[in-house]
Amino acid sequence: MTALLVVLVVVLLAAVAVLTAVLLRRRRPPQGPAKAQDPFRDTDADVLRGDPRSLAAGDTVEIKGQAYTVRGSLHYTEQSWGWAEHLLDDAAGGPKVWLSVEEDPDLELALWHEVPSATVSPGAATVDFDGRRYTRDESGTARFASTGTTGLHAAGTAKYVDYAAADGALLSFESYAGPGEADRWEVGRGEPLRRAEVRVWSRGS
Repeated sequence: MTALLVVLVVVLLAAVAVLTAVLLRRRRPPQGPAKAQDPFRDTDADVLRGDPRSLAAGDTVEIKGQAYTVRGSLHYTEQSWGWAEHLLDDAAGGPKVWLSVEEDPDLELALWHEVPSATVSPGAATVDFDGRRYTRDESGTARFASTGTTGLHAAGTAKYVDYAAADGALLSFESYAGPGEADRWEVGRGEPLRRAEVRVWSRGS
């Protein structure tokens, strides 16, 4: 009789365990498709120099030997594509400095300096600016989410038009005008960076 009771208890516990597992599985939120990783990604560089893809407000980034603190970040999405721009605290107190981080599919880094005095505007196939001729590269409209201090709302929409010169120099136009407002283009001069020129220290490390 005791043996039968033990068997019944074991069976009952097993049934409770199975039922609990089923209920937990049903409560688990659906998982989206896994984000594809670049099979040629240099993970050793990420370990040794920090990962620019994970930059956030408060982190420190060293670019060509000069250290900056990340003040805030803009994360853009356009259809299934995404990239980030990080506002850097420049001790010199000059125009805004940004670091853009994009995978296309290789990691692409660029340092941007705002040019508030620029009088050029986008639209033409080529733009002449500061002794260079830039050719139109790409344009579009993306949604953004802002974290930290960027000077923008927490979320919104931005238009962009990007140009590139023959020597690799970059020129970008961005407008954050609201619906029905005329575009107010912010101009930035960009410089592509090599992975070895960027080092990251996370605030939490």
